Amino acid sequence: MHEPVPPQKAVKLEVVDMGKRFGGIAALAGVSMRVEAGSVHALLGENGAGKSTLVKCIMGFYTPDTGAVMVNDKEVETDNPRQAHMLGIGMVYQHFTLVPSMTVLENLVMGRSHVPALIDWKKERADLSNFVNSMPFSVPLDLPVASLAAGEKQKAEILKQLYLNVRLLILDEPTSVLTPQEADEILGLVRGMAHAGDITVLIITHKFREVLAYADEVSVLRRGQYVGGGKVADLTVDAMARMMIGEREIAPAAARTEQAPGAICLQVRGLTADDENGDAAVNGVDLDVAAGEIVGIAGVSGNGQSELVEVLAGQRPPTGGAIMVRGDAYHATRTEMLRHKLALLPEEPLHNACVGRMSVAENMAFRNFDQPPFSKGVWLSKSRMRAEARGLIERYRVKTSSPDAAIATLSGGNVQRAVLARELGGDVDVLIAANPVFGLDFAAVADIHGQIVEARNRGAAVLLVSEDLDELLELSDRILVMFDGKIVYETPIAQADRTNIGRSMAGH
Repeated sequence: MHEPVPPQKAVKLEVVDMGKRFGGIAALAGVSMRVEAGSVHALLGENGAGKSTLVKCIMGFYTPDTGAVMVNDKEVETDNPRQAHMLGIGMVYQHFTLVPSMTVLENLVMGRSHVPALIDWKKERADLSNFVNSMPFSVPLDLPVASLAAGEKQKAEILKQLYLNVRLLILDEPTSVLTPQEADEILGLVRGMAHAGDITVLIITHKFREVLAYADEVSVLRRGQYVGGGKVADLTVDAMARMMIGEREIAPAAARTEQAPGAICLQVRGLTADDENGDAAVNGVDLDVAAGEIVGIAGVSGNGQSELVEVLAGQRPPTGGAIMVRGDAYHATRTEMLRHKLALLPEEPLHNACVGRMSVAENMAFRNFDQPPFSKGVWLSKSRMRAEARGLIERYRVKTSSPDAAIATLSGGNVQRAVLARELGGDVDVLIAANPVFGLDFAAVADIHGQIVEARNRGAAVLLVSEDLDELLELSDRILVMFDGKIVYETPIAQADRTNIGRSMAGH
């Protein structure tokens, strides 16, 4: 059997009646979608809607149970990613896949399906230089990938696919680790190549701003089914959001009450901390958070935000500096957290704030399980835990079969609500939240945002760390930017400028 000849121009993709089941769950149910050649097509849907399953079927990672893939109006087989590549279909994943210790040149050459036993690196470099010069963007071929900025790494990932002659480029959340300027540059470049007829782009994203700015058409999946789409110019954000969520009610946007900040609750001075390799990750951070305000921390992943939160949560020892809560020294002990009414909402709470095999009621009691009314001497009252949990489950709308159900059986949004209920169910003076809605659906996002703003409106000091700038712009009273372990920029929300914030995120 002769291998297909890779195309030289943008290709048209059509998915017809695609179905895929995993046991009793229908991940895809008769999905049909058409992506026109030379277009930028956005694929929208909540987590679990079937987006990843669909593109994995297109790429050959999964074999669909029903349906077909059509390229340029001809049915094709994509039983594995190599076959997809031979048809001109490639994918840039959400997380970088290039080998960090190798140069861009080495990554591109070694990424080919056929690599000679003896490589003429001088010839390869000359050929690749000519190739890069023919592209609308370039990256330094001789630098290790690890030394590149996030935007340059993303360009290198895209360049690799184009070098492999990909003409249908699938981008999976391509801007999740980029600054706003880097995101706009990357999306602008691929849109330009698409409109020139060189490639077709299918982009998976959750950012409506990017859809409106760069996509020509959109398809929306919900619960494994195609539920709508069309030309972006003919659709509103509300219409696309309604397709994604169906008839479910979404809580109204969180509203900050107009109030002057109160006394300083959380104060950090000269804080330093190392990462797992012993390198400086937090480098002299100073910040204040007052009662009744949300201070947002923006930054590209890997600039010290995670380590900062871990120090405040008592999960990482500081190497220097001081932390104070209401003027008292704070060392992130459980006793201090209870005394200062400090609550934590960490990223991925099922892994970082829960014990999966323990019940919802037990997890909700973690903060004060050893205090009345749950504890009397060495005895714990499971019945009081259940009773308290029932009230929190109702108040915070946690969907669970029972307070006795293992918390690992809940959906991501409901785990988040359960942790919120535990942390915010009592009096809270300080709340530290890290990427609190990552991976959650629209309804859960709106609900959790509302709970965070309500805590702020009640007078809590909130430190919100997020890699989603739109989230910070929506919720914060002030925004700080972290770069290379330092606070490099600060702005009140009334003067916040996306361009200036983005430049600071990139270290400029």
